Amino acid sequence: MVQSVKVFKKATPNGKVTFYLGRRDFIDHLDYCDPVDGIIVVDQDYLKGRRVYGQLVTTYRYGREEDEVMGVKFSKEMILNTEQIVPLVNQKMEMTPTQEKLVRKLGANAYPFTFHFPAASPSSVVLQQEGYEGGKPLGIEYSIRAYVADSEADRQHKRSMVTLVIKKLQYAPSNRGQRLPSSVVSKGFTFSNGKISLEVTLDREIYYHGEKVGATCHITNNSKKTVKNIKLLIVQHTEISMLNTQFSKHVASMETKEGCPITPGANLTKCFFMVPLASSNKDKHGVALDGHLRDEDVNLASSTMVQEGKTMSDAIGIIVSYTVRVKLNLGTLGGEIQTDVPFKLMTPAPGSIDKKRVNAMKKMKSIEMHRGDRDHYKDDDDNIVFEDFAKMRMANVEMED
Repeated sequence: MVQSVKVFKKATPNGKVTFYLGRRDFIDHLDYCDPVDGIIVVDQDYLKGRRVYGQLVTTYRYGREEDEVMGVKFSKEMILNTEQIVPLVNQKMEMTPTQEKLVRKLGANAYPFTFHFPAASPSSVVLQQEGYEGGKPLGIEYSIRAYVADSEADRQHKRSMVTLVIKKLQYAPSNRGQRLPSSVVSKGFTFSNGKISLEVTLDREIYYHGEKVGATCHITNNSKKTVKNIKLLIVQHTEISMLNTQFSKHVASMETKEGCPITPGANLTKCFFMVPLASSNKDKHGVALDGHLRDEDVNLASSTMVQEGKTMSDAIGIIVSYTVRVKLNLGTLGGEIQTDVPFKLMTPAPGSIDKKRVNAMKKMKSIEMHRGDRDHYKDDDDNIVFEDFAKMRMANVEMED
């Protein structure tokens, strides 16, 4: 059985220049990042001696597009990489197997290109806006752009320019580690002897999107107070380094009286489970999501990872982390006991067993990760499936990229 290769396609409004991209998700492996590699097909008769330039662009949007009036902009655009694609400058460019296959299929007017993300560039993250469906999402997104001009600095015309949104993501390491995050806290009382102790231990350090987060709570009541109930929360912490702003959102919660009241001298050990999902927080303002394209099934933003030897303070962009928060309610006079336990929420690497299991649970698109497997491409070129964004429809409404 021949495995098909999915290729994303988008053309300029006049149809003279077309992007072909083997994938739209590019992975930051911390020590290196996947390059953006694709093909440009151009109508030579239309060029008439002009050139085709390509750009890798990142846009940080911190305000709604509909609020931009009187020339005020709530976004910053940075061009990370610019190069001439047609005519090809580097005639000896090493092509990936997908590029080779597309060049064979598309003919002499197909030109390969490769862009590289700068070191430490942030991941694609968007912030959810409550009840807001129009305009571009708030957050960080990447796109590749091609345009026809006599020189790189010439004015770009929309009729001969094409832009395709892509994502830069981080995936979980292959080894989830053996460490079990935990936290211990105790509280004494001014007018009575004894303390209440709370120990919370998670069943792993790294969770995948869609998995249950298990928190084992061990409560020891050596005081004269009574624990009325237990509340558990999964908290998403978001730091926007560009604005020096921090905020937190609850993405999963539960409150229980199971095992309660915990009277003086009593103990309780119990494991509680919660599942943090983007689908459960669709109407919550400010929740960070993995940069999403169109209306596909999107995840909560993955935890931000940094290269070994660096700290989280070295990260830029939108920095995301997660904690499990446990609160014990001791009544009106007793107050609360609270502790937070940090963990990481990630997407498993493509090709892993965990990835296949997660794909079975969630409707996620697999990423083409077979660039190094040349045997996969020894078949003919008829197994390429093109996804043309200029003609895609959903509910009879044209999608925007």
